Amino acid sequence: MPLAVQLRNSLLAGEVSAGELAHDVAERVRSKNPDLNAVVTWDEDMLLAQAREADDALAGYRDSSGSPADGANSSGSDSTGGDSASSSSATSAASLGKRVPPLLGLPMGLKDGLDIAGLPTTYGSASMDHVVAGEDGLHAARLRSAGANLFAKTSVPEFLLSCHSENPILPPAKNPLDVSRTPGGSSGGSAAAVAGGLMPVAPGSDGGGSVRIPASATGLIGLKLGRGAMVEDITDETGAASPIDRWGAPKLSVTGPLGRDARDAALMLDGLLFDRSRLAAGHSATPALDSVEAALDHSEGLAGLHVGFTRTSAFDSALPVEISAAAEAAFARACAVLERLGADVEESPWQAPSDYDETFRKVWTAWLGRTPIPYEDKLGELAASFRAEAQARSENEQERANERLLEIGGSMSTAWGSFDVVVTPAMAETPPPLGYFIDNDAETDYRLQCLYTPYTSMVNVAGVPAVTVPVGWTPDGFSMSAQLIGRMGSEVHLLCIAALMQRELASAGLI
Repeated sequence: MPLAVQLRNSLLAGEVSAGELAHDVAERVRSKNPDLNAVVTWDEDMLLAQAREADDALAGYRDSSGSPADGANSSGSDSTGGDSASSSSATSAASLGKRVPPLLGLPMGLKDGLDIAGLPTTYGSASMDHVVAGEDGLHAARLRSAGANLFAKTSVPEFLLSCHSENPILPPAKNPLDVSRTPGGSSGGSAAAVAGGLMPVAPGSDGGGSVRIPASATGLIGLKLGRGAMVEDITDETGAASPIDRWGAPKLSVTGPLGRDARDAALMLDGLLFDRSRLAAGHSATPALDSVEAALDHSEGLAGLHVGFTRTSAFDSALPVEISAAAEAAFARACAVLERLGADVEESPWQAPSDYDETFRKVWTAWLGRTPIPYEDKLGELAASFRAEAQARSENEQERANERLLEIGGSMSTAWGSFDVVVTPAMAETPPPLGYFIDNDAETDYRLQCLYTPYTSMVNVAGVPAVTVPVGWTPDGFSMSAQLIGRMGSEVHLLCIAALMQRELASAGLI
């Protein structure tokens, strides 16, 4: 499948219609999904109906601007001056692109924990009624306003709790790089769909690494937004927006794009932040894709960028965190590439708080203790264990944990904030086999997840943005990534850095 940016340009130029793209995606889901289990439910009629609406909308935009309806025929019957006509068509498409919503006509799915009108939401659990949503949820509504063709739900672990995408009710999502391995999670179905060529791009959500983990596992760019960058991430059921929940805990889960390169991730980000009137403070109104393309076209490298690197994980004091040779090699390569691009790279010394593991776990599991669950006896083992643990906790103990996690997040943000970017390994190892986590008791399952992903949840606690960038391949065919942690408001800057890194690595034949 072409990159999302290429597909958008083809749609704008009239070289392909949204209907043609939708038919292609439908065939891809039919032919590829049985091997990947990335998509758990989809509606072809919904897909094609939205494509017709997108084609009508594109025609309206062209009519209002005088742009040609079909780039292939824009020069008329006279082929003389074809280069000039082609250039004119490209210019018209570029002009059109400034007015057309960024995701118009692009098919994509949402994780099966978010509502799309007309599709059931299961949360990957037998413990809930699988109700067909009567209306779009906040995130679907935002994406639809940006033109996205939302037609599918993608695989998740039960209640989106885990770093894999296996649940008690459906077959496991599989990694397109090796179908015996996990694609990560909890946005693993979405990552598998993009990496496997079922759809061009997808959003994910990330409460402890759930965008960055599957991106790393499948060879994608995965960007976690800073807390509050997308207002829907911090909006509760009453419509109030706050980075702190009603119980005094930081809101950990945010949205982020999954793309096959930094430009695709930037396009997806433009869709997520399409309503520029609602941009968080410190965010540029310039579209992310424009910024990334400008960086690639005009960049003189990363001179002046102050980069710190660290192997310290917030879990170090509680768990025997070990980094595999493949993860260490990817980490070292990322640091070397940044230095080669002109950045000033030095070690970032910081001390992981000794109570991080205990405190994070209390806040991470608290919501499960107070969520109404109609069929509690059908919970999977990990979810049932977390629910019992949360319900046994006193209110005072939970309040102290909430307050303490805010303190920990502030201290980490301050420590990392002395650098423009902090680099860590992404994952501790290559993607584990299917069943690696769930074929254990709940406690072992959770500990193995923390050991596989020791660098992700701490960024959610700090509330800052981060991106995982593929930097090379293992001999057995797995993509390995590094994580770049930025300051608040630096999402686009992180994608620009990722784009320059990937170009440098590609020129060396490493990705």
